Amino acid sequence: MAEFSNHAPGTPNWVDLMANDLDAAKGFYENVFGWELTDQFDDDGNRIYVMARLDGKAVAGMGQVPPGMEMPSVWNTYIATADVAATVDAVQSAGGSVMMPPMQVMDAGHMAVFADPTGAAFSVWQANEHIGAELGNIENTYTWNELMSRDLDTAKAFYAQVFGWEYETQQMPQGEYHVISGGDNGGLAGMMEMPAEVPEMVPNHWGVYFAVADLDQAVGAVTDNGGQIVMPTMEIPGVGKMATVHDNNHAAFTLMQPETPHD
Repeated sequence: MAEFSNHAPGTPNWVDLMANDLDAAKGFYENVFGWELTDQFDDDGNRIYVMARLDGKAVAGMGQVPPGMEMPSVWNTYIATADVAATVDAVQSAGGSVMMPPMQVMDAGHMAVFADPTGAAFSVWQANEHIGAELGNIENTYTWNELMSRDLDTAKAFYAQVFGWEYETQQMPQGEYHVISGGDNGGLAGMMEMPAEVPEMVPNHWGVYFAVADLDQAVGAVTDNGGQIVMPTMEIPGVGKMATVHDNNHAAFTLMQPETPHD
């Protein structure tokens, strides 16, 4: 089990879902992962966020796609920073762009949203009262973040300049896999070339993995609750079994049953 009290700068530290139908998403993830979901409201009584907890610990978040904004439902990856403003400068200097400038999220912290030079979106989080994930790398929590890019060399250089990341290259059945060095989970995150079979309409993107104890059971829960299988179960020796799915809002994520269960 991994419980967190903080996240070092440059470490992926949070994931949240932007859903076109937030209430439907809540029911889906409550049934699939057993999350405890709590609505959060502003001073005017408007729901602004949903916090997902497991055993009372924050594991993920959800929000409603704002009215009038046409975008697909998507899981977002956040990276910890000690200074959002400095990260803005670093991103722009490295060739990235600001999609949403720094904003304060009540007393929780500060955030900003960027696109790397290949167009992949990611967010950063400067913690205050909310550190990001308080629990991870166990059943029904997120366990990995992965960039899939059609211009991996450009992406690697960008993140190395912004966050100081270094990479270890591994040979996988799908080709070279680039693990970002550090952390206690075999790496901070991973990167790989977008597979040739992925349609051009799918942009370069950061994906999110959730750990499960029984992959077949989890995939069944996804389809039973209105989700779909995108990539059927595959097994990677030394890693485990995984399957990529859509939730009932068509947001993609990957289920992973580790070969060696997390403690």
